[in-house]
Amino acid sequence: MVILMEVSRSTITQSNLPRGPMRRRTFLAAAVGLAAAAFGAPAFAELVEGKNYVRLKAPVPVETGKKIEVIEFFSSGCPHCAELEKYLIPWRAKLPPDVQFRRVPVMFQERWINLGKIYYTLDVLGDEDKLSPDVFAAIHGSNMSLWNDKTFFDWAASKGLDRKKVEDVYNSFAVSGKMNRARQQAQAFDIQSVPTAVVDGKFVTGSDKVGTHAQLPAALDELIAKARAERSKS
Repeated sequence: MVILMEVSRSTITQSNLPRGPMRRRTFLAAAVGLAAAAFGAPAFAELVEGKNYVRLKAPVPVETGKKIEVIEFFSSGCPHCAELEKYLIPWRAKLPPDVQFRRVPVMFQERWINLGKIYYTLDVLGDEDKLSPDVFAAIHGSNMSLWNDKTFFDWAASKGLDRKKVEDVYNSFAVSGKMNRARQQAQAFDIQSVPTAVVDGKFVTGSDKVGTHAQLPAALDELIAKARAERSKS
């Protein structure tokens, strides 16, 4: 019961990551909790600070210049991040010109370190947008252990990528540097669960705070509008 109550909040946290068979039961409980939320949670009328989002006391400068920045802290190993993906893809396609979306992988467990390297490898190669849904599908749909180096290199080759080039980028200083930066950013925002979204370096929210994964894009739009209004006053 404790597990069901915890994971039905639609997040994976550093403290609720069981091992082995228990992990599978946790994910099953998560699916039940999310299904219940999808049918029972009312849509919010307006976001409430302190409930649906948190305003950081010390905002973190954005890295996207003058654009409003939306960061998704995630892992491709997180089942809730995989579920959220189908809602983020159409939302990202309609972002206004003054908004920039980017992702930062988190590393709550050892396997997620290599999954973070996979994200940055595909990003450096220019294939992240195209193959990100396939990464989620391989891990959560086909039960592929992409965190295993050889498995990932073989999978990348099956997707038409140059296996040797993928391996070189995966083990490069460039990817290592991006991984170090990701750790720093997760620390700066004190990320404790995924998926977590940060808007303009100061508004923190997530599916668990607004109700369901399906409601998160609209919540992000509202926080973007709030950030835009506050920028116009400064």
